[in-house]
Amino acid sequence: MNAPTQASAQMFSAVWKLLRLRWQINFNSFKHAKKSRKFWTIIGLVGLLVFIGFIFWLSFLLLGFLRSPELTKYVGLEILPFLQAIPTLVFIAMFFGVFLTSFGVLLQALYLSGDMEFLLAAPVPIRAVFISKLLQAVLPSFGIAAVFALPVLFGLGVSGSYNLLYYPLVVLMMVTLTLASAGLSALLVMTVVRIFPARRVAEVLGFVGAITSMICSQSGNLGRSWDGPSDPSSAQLNGLASLVTQLNVPWMPLNWAGRGLVELGEGRWLSGLLLVSLTFGLAVAAFWFALVTAERWYYSGWAGIQVVTNKKKTVTVSSNGANKVSLIATLSERFLPAPVRGLVKRDFLILTRDLRQVSQLVSPLIFGLLYTFMFFRNGSEPPAGRGEAPSWFMESFRALLVYGNVGMSLFVGWMLLGQLSGTAISREGKNYWLLKASPLRPAHLLAAKFMVAYLPALALGWFFLIGISILQGISLTGFFYGLLVVAMCLAGMNGILLGFGSLSPNFAWEDPRKMNSGNMGCLGSILAGLFLPLSFGLFIGPLWVVAAFQFPMIYGYLAGLVLGISICVTCAWLPLKMVEGRV
Repeated sequence: MNAPTQASAQMFSAVWKLLRLRWQINFNSFKHAKKSRKFWTIIGLVGLLVFIGFIFWLSFLLLGFLRSPELTKYVGLEILPFLQAIPTLVFIAMFFGVFLTSFGVLLQALYLSGDMEFLLAAPVPIRAVFISKLLQAVLPSFGIAAVFALPVLFGLGVSGSYNLLYYPLVVLMMVTLTLASAGLSALLVMTVVRIFPARRVAEVLGFVGAITSMICSQSGNLGRSWDGPSDPSSAQLNGLASLVTQLNVPWMPLNWAGRGLVELGEGRWLSGLLLVSLTFGLAVAAFWFALVTAERWYYSGWAGIQVVTNKKKTVTVSSNGANKVSLIATLSERFLPAPVRGLVKRDFLILTRDLRQVSQLVSPLIFGLLYTFMFFRNGSEPPAGRGEAPSWFMESFRALLVYGNVGMSLFVGWMLLGQLSGTAISREGKNYWLLKASPLRPAHLLAAKFMVAYLPALALGWFFLIGISILQGISLTGFFYGLLVVAMCLAGMNGILLGFGSLSPNFAWEDPRKMNSGNMGCLGSILAGLFLPLSFGLFIGPLWVVAAFQFPMIYGYLAGLVLGISICVTCAWLPLKMVEGRV
């Protein structure tokens, strides 16, 4: 046996050993798990098999229906080119889907996992380590893609009476394209990590993923806000089918796998084998190139991460910036004790540097922009109905709609307070005991946490209030009244959330998304949710009453200020005073 063959045999033996050990670890975890976990795991696997069978059956029926001549005659659409383009679309979607999802998984597996130092020191080839990590990272993505792609492709073959060679080649093409996509994704990981720190890249990925999922979750509400036909027309279906057919061009390498499989399935052996062979060769070449290149980059990149140091940059502050900072520092020194200032500054630095927490703080901004857009799309006039409502009711209802800007501002402020205030004490984590042992008064700690949660929520609420007020064109009196309403209601909610969240804080968290405050924090969220409409009603309700009875509006403003400020100040101060002795 020559040297290259022996080296390859040793490498694949090491890959098999690493994969077998990973499988053994997972099996032992399942073996020693609780009976309830075993039961639900088995139920989940059985449910997955049933789901795969259901998708196969559904795709078989759907594709058979699409092939029926009655449908072509009724719709007036040539469906055969569209069906022939389905494998191409499936393979393209799988390639880019694996490429995108593997980036974050490979970043975690190659640079942020805790076993890399052990594996690099073990007597195994580094190429085997990379291949095993690559396979472990890509298997979940491949499994998810196979669950949805295989039933569609197999159903297409069964409904079209393709020959038997079509089915194993479908699996072969899926495997090779998945490995090629994962290899190219690994190269991208190496390139990015050579420029940016790995942990920072992971935080950015988490931030982008959270924002994207949030936008996608609200896409249905955004779509329903547009006026238009809910059912697609025949012209739209024809346009979509023609677009899909035009994308199935023969000169794109990513289309060769789907086109070759269709050619083989329909009996055109020469062209089908040529396209499938070209796809297989290119995919293997891409995977091998990625393997060899990433092996060298991975080793040098991993060794460099341990010793890379960044030169501290010299910060230059302009005279105008220095004057602004000195003005803010003078005001804070006059009204805030030194411990409160230090805690506020430290917490703001932590919030702005950790992107995992920033992704949770940006969600209120996205939801606010979305629902504000929907608010203006639906109009700010009361529904006409049958036109039988009395004029005084319509006028008072119209007066309430003017303060929809206040309601929207309170909504986004409430969402932000839920992220900052309820977990304010829990955010300290294990560092809380350092604060507990320091000469820090509980009142100072609560005051600092109150400000850290209140100031961003107030700024975001006022931002929406100013923007919506400009678009609505409300009066200056209503605008300044709305500013006061938002400030007082947010202060009351902040006191409730912070007070109840301080009763049972969680200091054992590792992920910022899991720093909940237990049952008392949940109770505080419920009470804050009840407080919000109550305080808003006390501020706005008197305006509705004076508009209904046609009294001067000044009476409504005065009554709203007295009632609203009283309950808001009480809720902002009383819960914190009650828990001061327990912090």
